[in-house]
Amino acid sequence: MNTHGQTALTFSPRRVSAMMLRYWYLLRSSWPRLLDLVYWPTVQMVTWGFLQYYIATNAGFFARAGGTFIGAVLLWDILFRGQLGFSISFLEEMWSRNIGNLMMSPLRPLEFIMALMVMSVVRLSIGAVPVTFLAIAFFGFNLYGLGLALVAFFCNLMLTSWAIGIFVSGLILRNGMGAENFAWSIMFVFMPLTCVYYPVTTLPVWLQPVAWMLPPTYVFEGMRALLIHKVFRPDLMVDALALNALFLAFGVLAFLKLLQSARRHGTLMQTGE
Repeated sequence: MNTHGQTALTFSPRRVSAMMLRYWYLLRSSWPRLLDLVYWPTVQMVTWGFLQYYIATNAGFFARAGGTFIGAVLLWDILFRGQLGFSISFLEEMWSRNIGNLMMSPLRPLEFIMALMVMSVVRLSIGAVPVTFLAIAFFGFNLYGLGLALVAFFCNLMLTSWAIGIFVSGLILRNGMGAENFAWSIMFVFMPLTCVYYPVTTLPVWLQPVAWMLPPTYVFEGMRALLIHKVFRPDLMVDALALNALFLAFGVLAFLKLLQSARRHGTLMQTGE
C-alpha cells in the first residue's frame, strides 16, 4: 500500500476537528438552530410544571372534571396538526426545490396561501378524525357531543394554525431550511401559554395578560366551561375570532414582506441550509 493509502486509512483527529468546526460554524451562523437547543427543555419544564401545580392545588376538582384532559388533547391536536398540515405542504415545495418555480409562475402568493390552507384541512381530517373515534371507543369521550360549540372551537383553532403556518413559511423562505425546525416546534411554545390543560388562573399573575392575548386560550377556557359547568361562552369565541383576525392579517403581511425580502436577497433559489 502506498503512503497516500496509508494516510487515508489512518484515523485523523484533524479531519474530525475539521468536521466539528464545519458543524460549529453551521450552528453558530443559524439563530434558529441555536434557539432550538434551549427550546424543547424550556417548553416541557414550563408546561408540566404548571400542570403539576394545578393538580396539586385542585386535588378534589378532578372528580367532576371528567373529559377535560381528553378534550384538551383532541382540541390541541386540531391546533397543532392544522399548522403542521399547512407547513408540511409548504415544505414539500422546499424539499423538491420547486418554490422558486412557483414564485416565478403566474401563481399569486395569496393563491398559494389559500391552497395550503385547504390542504391543511385535508391533512387534519385524515389524521384527526380517526383519533376522535378512538377516544369514544377507549374512553367514552365523544368530541362531537359538544355540538355547535365544536364548530366554534374548530374554526378558531384553524384560523390560529393558519396564521402561524403562514408566518413560519415566510421565515423559511427568507432564512432557508435552517429555519425548518420552527415548522415542527413553534406551536409548542404556545402550549403553556394557551393553558391547554389548566385554567389561566394557574399562571402567575404577570403572565395571565399574555395568555389572554392568544386566541387558543379562549378556546380551551371555553371547552372547560362547557364540560365542567355545562355553559357555552359565546363571548370567549367572539374574542378569539377578533384576535384571530389580527393574527391572520399579521401572518399574511409578514409572509409577503419576507417573500419580498427573499426575492431581493436572492434566497428563493437557495433552499439549502
